[in-house]
Amino acid sequence: MRQFIIERTIPGASELSKEALQQISAKSNDVVSGLGEPYKWVTSYVAGDKIYCIHEAENAEAVYRHAREGGFPADSVTEVKSTIGPQTAVS
Repeated sequence: MRQFIIERTIPGASELSKEALQQISAKSNDVVSGLGEPYKWVTSYVAGDKIYCIHEAENAEAVYRHAREGGFPADSVTEVKSTIGPQTAVS
């Protein structure tokens, strides 16, 4: 599967309660299990008025479908082509 970064604008996202985040997570899990195709939610980062998610899917359309069926915004969906970090500097 390919990996995608999803940017979601949700005003006040960083102020959402633990319960609200649990509800969002449960809804996402329900949608993933009902998609009927390979799909994995890896993780999400809540920052300011945004939630940035890492998902794995066969294509971007599957990511947009997840968003539609879950009622989540998906302002942008971008495929990850490579990853780097401190270990990348070591040959």
